[in-house]
Amino acid sequence: MKLVFWFSLFVIFYTYLLYPAWLFLRARLKPKPVSTRAVFPRVSIIMAVRNGKEHLERKLQNLQQLDYPGDFVEIVVVSDGSTDETNEILRQFNDSRVHSILLPEHVGKAEALNHAIEVSNGDVVVFMDVRQGVATDSVIKLVENFADPGVGCVSGELVLGDGGGSTQRGVSSYWKMEKSIRQWESASGSTVGATGAIYAVRRSLVPRLPAGLILDDVFIPMEVARRRSRVIFEPRALAWDNLPGRPQQEFRRKVRTLFGNYQLLRFCPWLLTAKNPLQFEFVSHKLCRLVVPFALIAAILASIFLPGLIYRLPLITALLVFMLGVLAFFRVPLGAVSHLTDLALAFVLLNTAAVVAFVYFAVGKKQVWVH
Repeated sequence: MKLVFWFSLFVIFYTYLLYPAWLFLRARLKPKPVSTRAVFPRVSIIMAVRNGKEHLERKLQNLQQLDYPGDFVEIVVVSDGSTDETNEILRQFNDSRVHSILLPEHVGKAEALNHAIEVSNGDVVVFMDVRQGVATDSVIKLVENFADPGVGCVSGELVLGDGGGSTQRGVSSYWKMEKSIRQWESASGSTVGATGAIYAVRRSLVPRLPAGLILDDVFIPMEVARRRSRVIFEPRALAWDNLPGRPQQEFRRKVRTLFGNYQLLRFCPWLLTAKNPLQFEFVSHKLCRLVVPFALIAAILASIFLPGLIYRLPLITALLVFMLGVLAFFRVPLGAVSHLTDLALAFVLLNTAAVVAFVYFAVGKKQVWVH
């Protein structure tokens, strides 16, 4: 029982403290800088959209404002069986650079992206989502990294707006930690995954996406790394988004994302083998987070049966974090302590979502991409 207790605690501390600390040191002791310069290859910006009337026209206007030379840009938008006014917006939008593919039936995001990739012509493919706005120089900043022949994929940075809600503040703090980890991974090698709202890939390295895939922004970068090209995080290439204000919305989003991590193991068993040059980083960054909630449960259960105050600490801590999370959920004003309650709520949501994602995956529940 003691072995279970201490091993569970090690998994938790390794995931949230030791791995980030090791990355921090590696980035400073063994940096691998990227040779950047202004280059202007042909670029294909592709998006898959389903019922995106709320954001589509604004996003297309946003892309028209990009600083990148207009003659070197094409925009391919796939409407994935949309049933709202998405198709009409695409038909009426007046820009020769915008090419529309209107699929009569919903096939899922992965298949929709495959259609866009097949018809695009750029040397660099830039993946974006319809909801987020991007900085006018975002594509230029991404593409500068491809002046380095060792770079195959470049991820931009997603800046999350804070609407003032407890969920938003807590998740925003979590996202800041996540971005630091990606930056340290990138500075000393390759990052595991990309920011789905904005990332770019050399056309020669873009794989075909398996049907039903959820996390194209992890699958594609890992395939790039498999071919021994670097996956870089570029914090100057900015996209903006607002988090859902309600905890329930953020919870559903996290369940879907974490389910996608389990799905990757089914699609890509090689991720856990020596064929994956980022095997250690993938396990430490992605899989350990899936294990953390089960390690928490094991540590709490073990603490109940072990004598001594030190073995009671996980149980006491878990109860305290849960209580703080409940206070944040019901938006109880606590002044300076509110930041701790926000973090507690985000932690509870994340780990509960990981358990639900595992259950969904284990029972074979289908997750459908909807935008």
